[in-house]
Amino acid sequence: MHPMNRKDHFKLGLFSSNCSGGLAATTIEERWGATWEENLRMARIADKAGIDFLLPIARWIGYKGETNFHGSVLEPIPWAAALLASTERISVFSTVHTAFNHPLVTAKQIATLDAIGGGRAGLNIVAGWNQPEYETMGVDMADAHDDRYGFAQEWWDVVREAWDRDEIFDFDGKFFKLKHVEALPKPTGGRVPILNAGSSSQGRNFAGRNSDFVFTIVTGPEDGEGIVRSVKAKALEDHQRDVGVLTLSHAVCRPTRREAEEYLHYYAEENADWGAVDYLMNLQGLHAESFTKEMLTTMRARFASGHGSCPLVGTPDDVAAEIARFAKAGFDGMSLAFVDYAGELEYFAQEVLPRLERLGVRQPVETLAESRL
Repeated sequence: MHPMNRKDHFKLGLFSSNCSGGLAATTIEERWGATWEENLRMARIADKAGIDFLLPIARWIGYKGETNFHGSVLEPIPWAAALLASTERISVFSTVHTAFNHPLVTAKQIATLDAIGGGRAGLNIVAGWNQPEYETMGVDMADAHDDRYGFAQEWWDVVREAWDRDEIFDFDGKFFKLKHVEALPKPTGGRVPILNAGSSSQGRNFAGRNSDFVFTIVTGPEDGEGIVRSVKAKALEDHQRDVGVLTLSHAVCRPTRREAEEYLHYYAEENADWGAVDYLMNLQGLHAESFTKEMLTTMRARFASGHGSCPLVGTPDDVAAEIARFAKAGFDGMSLAFVDYAGELEYFAQEVLPRLERLGVRQPVETLAESRL
């Protein structure tokens, strides 16, 4: 069984460690550099601790500001290959933009990754949203949101055909016209887990139709509970599919709440890269008049501290209790980000993970290891 397919276990992953800054738009000197050495150390700590998955971002230009947030990024395919070869249990996703990668190349790359990891690879499909990156790549970005998802659907259909069909085949679509396709090797078990981020109706429909996990931003467990119910019900009703729902967070965990709040203030208020924050928010259309001043203030702070994700701030008890609330709301898992993914993860693994086991949210590492045998 692929480790991501466990149903009795709230999954925890690490998100955006391949990007400079991670999810924190901060100017502090010790901000995450996203070097290969840092990522390798983080992955080995996560693997030993029982963290379930690693999820990268695919990025080609930064978000300006003083630090050019996300200006340095390790490309997800070779990043995943090296990490899968350097770990034993953890699942490693590759994030692939459909507009910039040919589906047959991706199909073979992912199958190769799955062989390297002994059945631990995953694919995160991105339909595209970042206009400046399309310009960098010299690719026309469809004016209509639906058209991008139409292209992404056909792209995924090609990948799926390549994995499902043993014989040589042709593909005659609107965007891809392919002749005498040969697609070996196949992923272990025929498929890998598919993840897709969707917040719009079109995005969630695409994810419900095609992915195993819908990755979506929420403001917290309260509004998340309704979103989980809606996403799962829609996927079942429209596509007869059972999908998992994941969300994203950033964690500041310290022995006392005061220490955690002071560190959050230090990196995300006193030393925030506000130029990068405002550029990113404008790029995503989050300065629209439909938002109140209070909403924008809250959102701006969250973009500085964690790219708009949910904050997990406080003592190990506080953080464990908040994660348990997400599990109770119906989420199948969530991703984490830290200012220092390696150093802070060690404390998180030592203090928070045992508490989650005692709360019945997580299974012990030994149980997870046995399920792979």
